[in-house]
Amino acid sequence: MSERTLEIEKPRSLKDFSFQWEWFLIALFVIINIVNSLLTPYYFTADTFLSTPMNFLDKAFLVYPMMMVIVLGNIDVSVGSIIALSSVIMAVSYNAGLSMPLAMVLCLVVSTSCGFLNGFLQAKFRELSSTIITISTQIIYRGIAYIILEDKAAGKFPTWFSFLGWGYVGKVPFIMIVFIVFTIFFAILIHKTRFGRQLFAMGNNSTASRYSGIKTENMLISVSTIMGFMAGITALFLTSRMGSTRPNVATGYELDVIAMVVLGGVSTSGGKGRITGPLLSIFIIGFLNYGLGLFNISAQVLLIIIGALLIVAVMLQNLRFDKSGQKSGAKHSQLKR
Repeated sequence: MSERTLEIEKPRSLKDFSFQWEWFLIALFVIINIVNSLLTPYYFTADTFLSTPMNFLDKAFLVYPMMMVIVLGNIDVSVGSIIALSSVIMAVSYNAGLSMPLAMVLCLVVSTSCGFLNGFLQAKFRELSSTIITISTQIIYRGIAYIILEDKAAGKFPTWFSFLGWGYVGKVPFIMIVFIVFTIFFAILIHKTRFGRQLFAMGNNSTASRYSGIKTENMLISVSTIMGFMAGITALFLTSRMGSTRPNVATGYELDVIAMVVLGGVSTSGGKGRITGPLLSIFIIGFLNYGLGLFNISAQVLLIIIGALLIVAVMLQNLRFDKSGQKSGAKHSQLKR
């Protein structure tokens, strides 16, 4: 009788290790910081690396769930509108007399419900792409926010609420501590759990995953619900930083977040990616924006630079995977006889 062995993961070679996408991102981050240090002699301080991320980490909470969405081969362009709607409802309910802690809970309930609706629609109407569905809900969610608040601002939050966006625990910003906690959580969820393995399997082949016993509809709903919940977390920190809210807040957030995920090496075709790439790209884009601000360069130039980086990222990733035929970050199996 012939012997059967199951190869769970291909052994990593030195060449594979040396040509990982993350090394390019690390080199890019180092170059950006060197250039920034040349623009100002006060750049290389502990305060710079602790305080600067406060300006972009609220957006970073969306990166990991967006990575999960893209690993599935989907896209979600409604997250900015979810942030706006949940932030507006939180502010209006607080101004109407609801206590701030309950208003914050309501913010998370609204955002999570919006994410659940996105996932439910994708699961029940598989003939419609995630892009079409989330574009539709993007318009609906922000439209509701405008109906509630029109073109006005709402705020007057209690002073302690600003601690979320601007507070420190010792010398470390509170928002950075929360971000580190979520980074650890999503790293374990994506790479060390059965849920994460099913995520990559479904991203590689949804039909085969369904026939192998993975509840693909539940996966779609779960990932979108997580996306909605994290949009609520972003809404809390963003609103805290601004001190008020409007229906037009977080406009364009979805594009920035998608850019961070794609620059991090996550394939838009699904099934490929590691959390370290998006983590590095968060700080690359954040500190690049900071450096351009030091040099008084407009935000439009940043968009051009990020667009160019994305083109290079997609080209290099496609070249690498086409040649090797392997899927970065995802385990694969091969049956031998």
